[in-house]
Amino acid sequence: MSLVPTLPTIPEPTTLTCIASVNEARAMRIAEILSDFRHLQHAIANIRANPSAEEYYEEGYCVLRQCAAEAQALLNQPFDCQGPEPDGDGEQEKAQLQRVMLDASIRRFKIQQIYLKASAALRWLTSRNAILGGNRPQPIHTPALQQIANTMRAELASVTPARVELALRSQDSIQGKWLAEDPTWSTMEQSIRTGR
Repeated sequence: MSLVPTLPTIPEPTTLTCIASVNEARAMRIAEILSDFRHLQHAIANIRANPSAEEYYEEGYCVLRQCAAEAQALLNQPFDCQGPEPDGDGEQEKAQLQRVMLDASIRRFKIQQIYLKASAALRWLTSRNAILGGNRPQPIHTPALQQIANTMRAELASVTPARVELALRSQDSIQGKWLAEDPTWSTMEQSIRTGR
């Protein structure tokens, strides 16, 4: 019997433990993406604009209704969780998490795009209310109303995939989130085209 204590053997990190820890990071990233998605959905759902009958078809109100409809349609789409159950297999779990991350990223991308458009329409509405001051539009208001309509159109045109991707990546980078496997817009676009 030896009086020298034996130290426990520390196992070398294996590929399996590395996959497991990266899969945990993937799962956390999915939770962050879905949290962003829910937050933006909630913000869009809480937009309240009550146009009068004569204002109902004004461009900004139409944009707000379209944004609300698109957000609802996106919410109603089933999530893509296809594929075999991982059953403890790290590689299968990785593949499933990557599919879910792609689906969640597409949803967040689309809702961010919708949110930016709704924000432009809300700025139009705020400016319109400031111009009209609670009164009905008069000929004297026409130039100012035309200007805010043009501004809104320019803002809507600027909501490009590149701008949305940059906004999301910048926000995530500032918050120090793990972005190593976030899909790019081109990856998401390809997935959308093939019917994800």
